[in-house]
Amino acid sequence: MEDLYAMGEAPVDEAGGDSRDDGVSRGALAAVLALAPAAVLAACSGGGSTGSSPTPTPAPTSTAVAITPAQASRFLAQATFGATKAEIAAVQSASFDGWLTDQFARPRSISHWDWLVGAGLNVATSMNNEGGFDNTIWRQMIVEPGQLRQRVGMALLEMMVVGISGLNLNWKQFATAAYVDVLMDNAFGNFRTLLDKVTTNAAMASYLTFLGNRKANPATGSVPDENYARELMQLFTLGLYQLNMDGSLKMSGGKPIETYTLADVSGLARVFTGLTLDSNDSTTPDRYRRPLVMNASAHETGASSFLGASVPAGMAGMDAVKLALDTIFVHANVPPFVSKQLIQRLVTSNPSSAYVGRVASVFADNGSGVRGDLRAVVRAILLDAEARGDAALTATTAGKLREPVMRLTGWARAYGATSTTGAWSIGDTSSSSTRLAESMGRSSSVFNFFRPGYSPPNTAISTAGLVAPEFQITNELSVVAYINYMQVAIGTGIDVRGGVPDIKADYTDILTKAADSQALIDEVNLVMAAGQLSAATMAAIKGAVDSISATASGGSANRVYTAILLTMASPEYLTLK
Repeated sequence: MEDLYAMGEAPVDEAGGDSRDDGVSRGALAAVLALAPAAVLAACSGGGSTGSSPTPTPAPTSTAVAITPAQASRFLAQATFGATKAEIAAVQSASFDGWLTDQFARPRSISHWDWLVGAGLNVATSMNNEGGFDNTIWRQMIVEPGQLRQRVGMALLEMMVVGISGLNLNWKQFATAAYVDVLMDNAFGNFRTLLDKVTTNAAMASYLTFLGNRKANPATGSVPDENYARELMQLFTLGLYQLNMDGSLKMSGGKPIETYTLADVSGLARVFTGLTLDSNDSTTPDRYRRPLVMNASAHETGASSFLGASVPAGMAGMDAVKLALDTIFVHANVPPFVSKQLIQRLVTSNPSSAYVGRVASVFADNGSGVRGDLRAVVRAILLDAEARGDAALTATTAGKLREPVMRLTGWARAYGATSTTGAWSIGDTSSSSTRLAESMGRSSSVFNFFRPGYSPPNTAISTAGLVAPEFQITNELSVVAYINYMQVAIGTGIDVRGGVPDIKADYTDILTKAADSQALIDEVNLVMAAGQLSAATMAAIKGAVDSISATASGGSANRVYTAILLTMASPEYLTLK
């Protein structure tokens, strides 16, 4: 993996042109990419633990010390889809806790569903395509004021995955939008409520193939579909092995203890029979926004057992579903399992056992006797000493690889990118050869683009027994594709329409610093990288910027483009700490 950031090649033509037109020299880009390849691996390392630890005590979550701009920017890198100068000032003024309180109180300006309707896509010509889905997802991630809700909602989408192309439905864009709306609307609610909403959502039911799931038929030998029952336990709530409250494995005879058995999967699958759409009308997408209903004739009426609980024979279908979800919700694995994954998505790939334990204890009880309070959990994650302490900046036991999507949104938010048409035509960015290797809502698997337990083989990370999930979509091809894509985006805008670029940044403010290379680089470093660029990286970028005359035609713009692109190519930016 060290070679990924030591490549000396300039962006290549197939993904958007070489560097001649935007002032970024081949040598300058090569210099930054080769600066500190080992730093990427070190910065993504974390201090995970697989052993038991004492009951953790809460870490301090507030301080009277003034928040620096760099600390505010780092906080926003974890809590939003990208810092802006205005948001940095807002965090400094309100405090971390005050900013969170404000974000929790913000209603959504518009749902994805309503945006699609407003765009006129609920017409017959849109019935059998995906048009509009990417547009509304990108628009909200970049410009929605309720950024915390966006960030947490997308973290949940990476945990409870639905991918639009995997739906066996018409009106796919509406069905998937309705699912993402469920995650957004419940991002600060109770996890138990979220389980209800996810289980009765049409897109999830289609993606995990339990829509219209029928009870066993002894005559034909058919049995209920077990897909959702399995993934609900394995990926959404419990995991494969029993956990201590700090996320460490419970062991017996030197081996981890399994959380559930095949019999548990089969028993639980019987409960999720009979769930179906509430209407046969496919001429509009409306039925995909409403919860599933129970078809009693298809539901299993016999007794079912799973996870030590039993559904008695003859129980009504929706009552059986409620009992099943109640049983899962109170399982001891849920607090550490869900808490650790949220920490991984927001803060660090390898949280310490104490960090997991502190957050899990809030999941189990928010201080008022409430279990599953996601608002309290998110607050605990982002205010924890391991998230806010400056010690993480120099520790090898902290950080995560910045997701490709969040690199794009970070640039777009930092420099006020807007859509010239209002359509937000960024499109599907999941290609690893020409785009970002990731696009929200487009995973081809319920395991997401990357798995929380992934460790890149034959690296210092795997040798240390650590994980780096985002490295699963990182290779030589995807690294070059990312640089190529961002080079064009930064310089000329994002164009997927074969004509005039639709997404363009506004560099009016940063251009005022173009003549002063140090001031220019300092600001890009603060807003984009939370002030974390090393002296060596800063010097290399400054040398590249200074090689471009500020008085030449287009010189000021090229100096700005160079500073931004080389920052986004640097190891310190690519690793979020």
